[in-house]
Amino acid sequence: MTSTVDTLRRGFGGDIIEPAHPGYEAASRTVLASARPAYVLRPTNEAEVQAGVRFAVDAGLPLAVRGGGHAFAGFGTVDDGVVIDLGHLAQVEVLDADRGLVRIGGGATWGQVAAALGPRGLAISSGDTASVGVGGLTLSGGIGWKVRKHGLALDSLVAAEVVLADGHVVRASADENPDLFWALRGGGGNVGIVTAFDFVAHPTTDVVHGRITFPASEAADVLAGWADYLRGAPEELTSVVSFANPFAGGPDAPVEILVAFDGDDADAAARAIDPIRRLGTVIDDDVSRKPYADVLEPGATPPPGIRFVVRSAFVDSGSVSAAVRVLAEVGASGQSPFVTLRSVGGAVSRIPADATAYAHRSAELLVVTVTAGPEPVVEAALPALDATWARLAPHVTGAYANFLASTAEAAVAAVYPPATYDRLAAVKRRYDPGNVFSRNHNVRPA
Repeated sequence: MTSTVDTLRRGFGGDIIEPAHPGYEAASRTVLASARPAYVLRPTNEAEVQAGVRFAVDAGLPLAVRGGGHAFAGFGTVDDGVVIDLGHLAQVEVLDADRGLVRIGGGATWGQVAAALGPRGLAISSGDTASVGVGGLTLSGGIGWKVRKHGLALDSLVAAEVVLADGHVVRASADENPDLFWALRGGGGNVGIVTAFDFVAHPTTDVVHGRITFPASEAADVLAGWADYLRGAPEELTSVVSFANPFAGGPDAPVEILVAFDGDDADAAARAIDPIRRLGTVIDDDVSRKPYADVLEPGATPPPGIRFVVRSAFVDSGSVSAAVRVLAEVGASGQSPFVTLRSVGGAVSRIPADATAYAHRSAELLVVTVTAGPEPVVEAALPALDATWARLAPHVTGAYANFLASTAEAAVAAVYPPATYDRLAAVKRRYDPGNVFSRNHNVRPA
């Protein structure tokens, strides 16, 4: 091991952080998880990423890759292994302003991207949190405030520079290594480390965004009306509804509907949003025009000792009414997790299900539940959580990897339908036969 580490040090210009390093405690954890890695590497360029991968493989150590570090399953750190932290690879470069072609480093966050592109009048459909990494979000999907108009984050990806398990670098696009390009778009980091993403950004303006709040007593009608309206709403409008927040009253917590209209036309925005205002008794409304970068939430690091159980599933159009009815009943029960419903559809649904490794193109809604707290509190809540998902089971399908804490085989099977899984396994066999990249919702090599 000593000779292997010495070899790494000779050509590595970034940080090599070991347990005795004064910055180790901060470097060893992610936003949502803690571990005790043997080494945390912070490369400053692609060659150093290659060196880091080769070091981990030669030393026989498990490898974790970290972008923003927001994975609920804690993928960005690992006990007794090597963490490659891509945080120094955070450049945002406009390659061709006329085409909107943008190159983004594998360690950049969406807040950095929005801040860099906004003054150029450009944006990329991303998530909804500024501190989330471009890599983790894109590789598994990317559902955010522009999703119905401009699709998933991965739908804007046109090429990527990828460090493979053997340390070599290849380019993936529709014309170069197209099988790898297919797998990158939804495969969740299973096939390599992306050091640079090439996206086609779209022209953007300010957006109209904010929160409309209704009393909990009207939840059933508001939720049903919201879901029914979003089915035919203008694609410029994306919306998220949250309820049963245990930190805001549980069954008495208000129903909060967040809206984002992708445009700065006040009249058009009002026409799109006003039907939501008419769903019930509005008790608060802070919708206003703002720059797209200001829509992204800053994100926060929870205190130590907090466990998150996050589950998700998709709802197709024929099951929306039944799923919403179940969730409204659960939300009023006093034993509900925190529930979020996200509108999808629109541009996402116009891409064939087999075009990318993200296969859930027909979904109209995404259901997410979050149970959080100290370990004893979470354990006590699990039976009710299981009961909720048992009731939902006939009305939902699949799972969204970016909102999923479990890495069990059943969870992976929900993320990847059988045909998608088999195709990913074949790509994995070609590019990572030893399963070096296993810290993810793992697809084993065929």
